[in-house]
Amino acid sequence: MTYDPGAIDAALAAAVGDEPVLIAELHAAFRESAVQALQAMTMAVDADGWRDAAWRLNGLAASFGAADLMTAATEAARGGVNASMLARLRGLVAVL
Repeated sequence: MTYDPGAIDAALAAAVGDEPVLIAELHAAFRESAVQALQAMTMAVDADGWRDAAWRLNGLAASFGAADLMTAATEAARGGVNASMLARLRGLVAVL
């Protein structure tokens, strides 16, 4: 899997223009939201909770152009509760 560290910042720059401080703040908010979605997946008590949290993560990733995270979140939502998938998602979020 590849990660393009500039993709998220490029998507943000397209949305808000050349505002480095705002881009940094939005990038941090994106990362925090992704961490919260992972926490929701971890705490899910059933398959529906897992799926809903995975779809939230998918939508978040899609909004910010994080293609690898979006793909993995889609797999997680379709595949059900899976510890190895959660570890994979954590790895992807860690490099944001």
